[in-house]
Amino acid sequence: MADGAPRAGLRRRLGRFGGQAKGRAPSLNRLIPNILTMMGLCAGLVAIRFAFDGRFAQAAAFIVAAGVIDGLDGRIARLLKGTSRFGAEFDSLADFLSFGVAPALVMYLWTLNQVGPIGFVPCVMFAVCSSLRLARFNAASIVEPGTVPAPRPAFASNFFTGVPAPAGAGLALFPLFASLAFGEWGWTATAEAFRRPLFAAVILLVVGALMVSTLPSWSFKKVKVAPRFVLPLLLGVGGFVAVLVTEPWAALAAAGLIYAGMLVFSARAYARLAREYEAEVMRGEAAHPPG
Repeated sequence: MADGAPRAGLRRRLGRFGGQAKGRAPSLNRLIPNILTMMGLCAGLVAIRFAFDGRFAQAAAFIVAAGVIDGLDGRIARLLKGTSRFGAEFDSLADFLSFGVAPALVMYLWTLNQVGPIGFVPCVMFAVCSSLRLARFNAASIVEPGTVPAPRPAFASNFFTGVPAPAGAGLALFPLFASLAFGEWGWTATAEAFRRPLFAAVILLVVGALMVSTLPSWSFKKVKVAPRFVLPLLLGVGGFVAVLVTEPWAALAAAGLIYAGMLVFSARAYARLAREYEAEVMRGEAAHPPG
């Protein structure tokens, strides 16, 4: 009897401990997005390693793979209801390495190191702009206790503020994509022209400025497609995939040019929607004056 009571108490304590541990254990749904983020982070690290080995095509391919993974992990997290504050912070840190540090180092080792230490300055500026853009995005998503976030018009959710980090990485690698494409076609002179350090430096600085700017850029998460545009869109995506399989570097370079051109139209669309929203607010105030 005296021996059984301590054992029973020990079992109860162990049971309580096991039950609490089981309750705190994260579900698989919450782990899958973090696993994908980890894969994207590893892809960025591998890209840096390939760049140090002089294998720039493989480095660019792994940065592109990191971008694809980054486009999936957030959506999968929302689909599986596995979003968390930890996942958001982890994703931001992984984005900084894969889309801020990795592209800058790849471009430096590919061409900018030809002009000496000064060639590292655009790389540093690009990485700094990437970190500032990610920090601004994180700060905007945090609501301080006791504060009420300022209301935003519904159309604003269709736009990013500045160029997002994955798109910025793709634009920064445009000279490398174009050079690889023309090199495969045998246009050696054109390929070397895209490899000029000055051109790469200008691209890095301009893209870095776009990332920290307030330029509205389309967020394609909530964009609705009119029924008459569904078939042309599917055909266009199919054609792009076909080109991507046969001529990947040319397709990626063309995608960068298309995205850069779309920034002009996204800014115009945002301005038009803002004007319509302000006009609607003024009509509402005129119909229902205060007091």
